[in-house]
Amino acid sequence: PAGGLALLLGVLLWRALHGAPLTELSGDQDFQLFLQRNLEFTRKVRGDVAALQRVVCDTLQLCKEDELLLVRQELDIAQAPLEQCHRRTFQAETCFSQIRAGLRVYHSSLATIQALLPGHAALVETLQLDMANLSSNIQQQMEDLGLATVTYPPENQDPLPTFSSHFHHQVGGFFILANFQRFLETAYRALRHLASL
Repeated sequence: PAGGLALLLGVLLWRALHGAPLTELSGDQDFQLFLQRNLEFTRKVRGDVAALQRVVCDTLQLCKEDELLLVRQELDIAQAPLEQCHRRTFQAETCFSQIRAGLRVYHSSLATIQALLPGHAALVETLQLDMANLSSNIQQQMEDLGLATVTYPPENQDPLPTFSSHFHHQVGGFFILANFQRFLETAYRALRHLASL
């Protein structure tokens, strides 16, 4: 349904920043610069995730999502929500806050990937650093623009998912990365849409 989501995103009405049309903000040079910088950051993070996905494919021979869907049902892999970024009543604050909350969720779940691919720790660390930069950049800009920073309580304070077997751990790692890539695509589309207003 990723294509359907893109279509949905395209047709939805994006509105309201404190009731004012976003176009008032979109002309703001600082805001445009912020969006461009975060589009670049998001692109970089997507590239980092894609590189890790290639490693998982090459190293663990886990490459195709449709072949793993049955195993996925046995796993408890959370998908960070981003519905605030493609709702009819789009609010920049809640979308940005949700992007930050999602980055936090995926940041902690990357420990699962690091345990799977100890030889690629540097790649995981680069990704974590880029995610932290993206998150703090969004927070800084929200403060500069006087937007309310909504802090979503962490969805679950639980420890990382536990896997009943090494194979489940590998498939869990595969789906964490696949979910994260989808999350980033949605975030990227939201930022790009804002930049085009």
